[in-house]
Amino acid sequence: MHCFRFVTLFLAILGLAPAWAAGPHIKPTLVAEHATPAPGSTVSLALVMKAEPGWHGYWKNPGDSGVETSIAWTLPKGVTAGPLQYPVPHPLLISGLMNYVYEGDYAQPIALTLPRALTVGTLLPLRGKVDWLECTQEICVPASAEVALDLIVGTGAPSAAAVAQFDGYRAALPKPLGSPATFQIENGRIRISVPLPASASVADPYFFPLTDGAIDYAAPQTATRDGDRLVIETKAGPDAALKTIAGVLRVGEGQGLELTATPGTVPAGGTPLGEGAAAGEGGMAVTILLALGGAILGGLLLNIMPCVFPILSLKAMSLVRQGESERGARIEALAYAAGVILVCVALGGALLALRAAGATAGWAFQLQDARVILVLLLLVAAIALNLAGLFELPTFSAGGRLAAADGAGGAFWTGALAAFVATPCTGPFMGAALGAALVLPAAAAIAIFAGLGLGLALPFLALGFIPALRRRLPKPGAWMNTFRHILSIPMFLTAVGLAWILGRQAGVDGMTLGLAAALLLALGLWWVGRRQQGGKGGAWWPALPAAALALAALAIVPKAPAEAAKADVAMGTEPFSEARLAALRAEGRPVFAYFTADWCLTCKVNEKTSIERADVADSFKAKNVAVLVGDWTSGDATIGRFLASHGRSGVPLYLYYPAGGGEPKVLPQVLTPGALTSLN
Repeated sequence: MHCFRFVTLFLAILGLAPAWAAGPHIKPTLVAEHATPAPGSTVSLALVMKAEPGWHGYWKNPGDSGVETSIAWTLPKGVTAGPLQYPVPHPLLISGLMNYVYEGDYAQPIALTLPRALTVGTLLPLRGKVDWLECTQEICVPASAEVALDLIVGTGAPSAAAVAQFDGYRAALPKPLGSPATFQIENGRIRISVPLPASASVADPYFFPLTDGAIDYAAPQTATRDGDRLVIETKAGPDAALKTIAGVLRVGEGQGLELTATPGTVPAGGTPLGEGAAAGEGGMAVTILLALGGAILGGLLLNIMPCVFPILSLKAMSLVRQGESERGARIEALAYAAGVILVCVALGGALLALRAAGATAGWAFQLQDARVILVLLLLVAAIALNLAGLFELPTFSAGGRLAAADGAGGAFWTGALAAFVATPCTGPFMGAALGAALVLPAAAAIAIFAGLGLGLALPFLALGFIPALRRRLPKPGAWMNTFRHILSIPMFLTAVGLAWILGRQAGVDGMTLGLAAALLLALGLWWVGRRQQGGKGGAWWPALPAAALALAALAIVPKAPAEAAKADVAMGTEPFSEARLAALRAEGRPVFAYFTADWCLTCKVNEKTSIERADVADSFKAKNVAVLVGDWTSGDATIGRFLASHGRSGVPLYLYYPAGGGEPKVLPQVLTPGALTSLN
């Protein structure tokens, strides 16, 4: 690599003698922060390089071509100068060669140490010969100049202007990372994992290697973010047997982190960042499209949830019963989709507003409020009673006699209800998509929430716009009432689940209050059903006071927090805390940490079918795996921040920390016992 670099430099210099006569195009000056430094002190100098427009100098590792700056000192006896320090450079690709350069003016700080034996008033003549390479995009010229500065030993008091000037120079230097990074070389590619909090701002990340031969300088770099880990991936250099890789990670304009990476396992995946996210081909657009696709797929899968499927089936039955015209079916489909999408966008907008205000809210944040759970309990109970035949809703029973506007109105509110009751679930594809939405621009995030609603509405849109699908539905008949009654079962089960969640959030008193409110509402609706059967006018009036009294429970529902996750004797689980996680990792133990909530159906299914199994418990015990449970039922802020640090806006999240340290492995959102027992 060095040989190639100097051959390139030699070829660039050939024929350029006329350019040398013009003199240096980058002029060096030596300045000091303290004009009168104290004996025994360390004073900050800076080699300030003033560049003419279009000319650039080079970083310590100049890249494929170039030469770093050097200075040969002539100093008073006992005075020592440290190495030149280098600010964060810029990449500059010229004719397929990557250069690490400084375009415009730049300064290189130097630490100068004085001996203690100096007396006040002693003159300190500092002299140096600076050699550097100055280039444009067409020509390169080696340059040299003498620099000189006289200091006088004194009190060491600097001027305010000098301090401000050197603060600016120091701010341009990369900061020590302070945490170990890791790298992995595989199939000619190198991935460098940099521990960096998810809350840390990163703009246009790029890795500048100090270790020669670590990477192919000219190859494109991609950067991905996965929680508290930023990964740079590019083509590996010719030296595949490296023990360490030193370099600087640019994290913003003029900002960088100095790091050293050692060999280790670096998982693939994450959210693309910066211009390299798609090798310069619209990385942000790719990120948004991937997140949008995940949201649509996730929303589509929500339709099979027990609290959503009956509502979708009910609307499909209404199309069968009414024998809708093509125009009427499409209007209902669009109205249903509008209700679903508007609720998802409204919830997403509220979530973004809460996070902008500093809250650690995530998807389904509203379900952390016991009052919202009580409202859902009443709604789901009412739907279940309607499906069971206790009473009739005009929008579901009046058939083709309804005007088009009435039919569209019923479809809209049914879609809105379906979206609202679907929020407890975070299924496959949704976790990463909604996590990405929280770090993307607001407009893109809203589009992703709208995509979630579109996915949820797709089955009914397909029924409305594809006549062949409607023709495949069974013909109207007595079976419809039986099927409708069957659909009430999952809704009743959902109501039972909501009552349990209410008990977890508000205690036994809260659950009792919720069940009493649901019973009161059921009595009112039973009375409505009796009046409907008798053909009496004003059949709905008994439901009004019952609903009012039931909703009055919102004002008195207890707000007791959910109990902390209790230890499971078989699994040996403990409540999650970052301190406990750190302690277990310090012991070298493997850790399985999972984050759940009582209102998360996916979480509960995984726990019952995969986590809380005897074979999994035996496997964890044999491997000494510690199990930590993060209960997010009531929106614990600490857990919310931890989820956000891993790029997630909701639960479930499953992490496995291997023994002896290393980055955690993010497990799939749909678990299997085999996936857990095979963890090493």
